[in-house]
Amino acid sequence: MKTLKLRIKDKHANQLNKLSGAVNFVWNYVNDLSFKHLQRTGHFFSAYDIAAYTKGSGEFLNLHSQTLQAITETHAKSRKQFKKAKLNWRTNNPKAKRKSLGWIPFKKSAIKYLGVKKAGKKSLKSTIQFSLTKGKKLTIDVWDSYNLALYTINTCELIQDSRGLWYACVTVKEFPKIERGTGEVGIDLGCKDSATTSDGDTLVTKLTHKYASKLGIAQRAKNKKRVKAIHAKIKNTRQHLIHAFTSKLVKDNNVIIVGKLQSKSFTSTKLAKSVYDASWFEVKRQLTYKCENAGCQYLEVNESYTTQTCSCCGSRQNSPKGRTDLRIREWLCECGVTHQRDVNAAKNILALGLERLAVGITVV
Repeated sequence: MKTLKLRIKDKHANQLNKLSGAVNFVWNYVNDLSFKHLQRTGHFFSAYDIAAYTKGSGEFLNLHSQTLQAITETHAKSRKQFKKAKLNWRTNNPKAKRKSLGWIPFKKSAIKYLGVKKAGKKSLKSTIQFSLTKGKKLTIDVWDSYNLALYTINTCELIQDSRGLWYACVTVKEFPKIERGTGEVGIDLGCKDSATTSDGDTLVTKLTHKYASKLGIAQRAKNKKRVKAIHAKIKNTRQHLIHAFTSKLVKDNNVIIVGKLQSKSFTSTKLAKSVYDASWFEVKRQLTYKCENAGCQYLEVNESYTTQTCSCCGSRQNSPKGRTDLRIREWLCECGVTHQRDVNAAKNILALGLERLAVGITVV
């Protein structure tokens, strides 16, 4: 199962805002009903039990019966997950201290894909139809960067971000396989370069510094709309760079080995800002599911001393050591080989991973 996030055209915003208000009304009703039942009986309502109390309300709220079921199921699941007797109330009042972002769930039976057509020279526009109540339909246009015609749609949730923009999160059953390469690569995660491969390729995602001046101007002017737009630009650009980097790795290689690095070890230091900007977790997350989809071997190994050890002779005599030597990017080993710090570490990580694969250890 795979989730595709598609941007919805702004012309549908008013209609979606009204529907999200109805969804919030159902959520709050279910939340209050479940809590009162718990106080009275000492037992939680299941999603099946709640469905009897919401039956028929879709006619007045302009919501499909499957949407009502999806709301009650999500409420029951969230209550169990967070172990709470009552969840937070949902509100779309713009003056509220904590305004809830729009959310409208749809199940498979309420979704119909109408087709795709070109919108300009390169982009595609898809049209999706959702069933509401008593024959009423909601038809939306989305910017389709995936070409939904290639997939089988399972469920869909229409969600709103902090800027008020709407997206369609479509779960699909079939996901085109990524062609697998035959190479082997090791990856060293770092701060200056988010990731460096044993082949010398690098991923640079340090975007916060690039937009720092613009962000500072917007914050001093108290322009909240501009601040949100800049943060969204940073996030989307970083995601694009990581997707391009990880997709190329999976396409070209059969074995991908990454140094096991915990972000929590650095978030309490002066490197915290650089660590958050590097997005190590996102790099590993994308590699994990893309390797699984393509049938690649993905491993994480202990990267201790991989930076200090020469990938040719194994010596540690002349190598940079500790955080004090982080500024040293190149060093000469006693065997006469000059190493680029991160590439050398990636080569050692690759060697460690291949050694473990040879003896049958697949999880570190």
